[in-house]
Amino acid sequence: MSLTVPSALLEQARAGEVSDEDFLRCIESSLPYAWSVISETAEKLRANGGPSAINENVPPTEEAWGQLFRLVASDSMRAAVEKHYDVKLAFQNCCKVGLFSPSATEEYREFTSARAQVLNQKPELLNC
Repeated sequence: MSLTVPSALLEQARAGEVSDEDFLRCIESSLPYAWSVISETAEKLRANGGPSAINENVPPTEEAWGQLFRLVASDSMRAAVEKHYDVKLAFQNCCKVGLFSPSATEEYREFTSARAQVLNQKPELLNC
């Protein structure tokens, strides 16, 4: 299961729309490692003032790997995080997460290119 959904949020979803804030809280509490990767990278992007920030830290546990995979694999979670931080999120390999400012179209295109994916391959991450 991707998220641990509180009963109040489940009832809210059954009754209609889920608020962005409630959904983000659910993501943060369900996937704390993944949330920390995204929020720390977003802070790095704000601090450096550049077009992008990249996190290449290898998750410390299988659980952490799983959290990161679940967040980046879900269109709805990715969209919520991108909207919240006003970024475009990209994922390469099993742990390389990039956050891009909305105007960084060339940097995003390069990060998500086949060339970048091929160049990012590392034997030690073969079975991640």
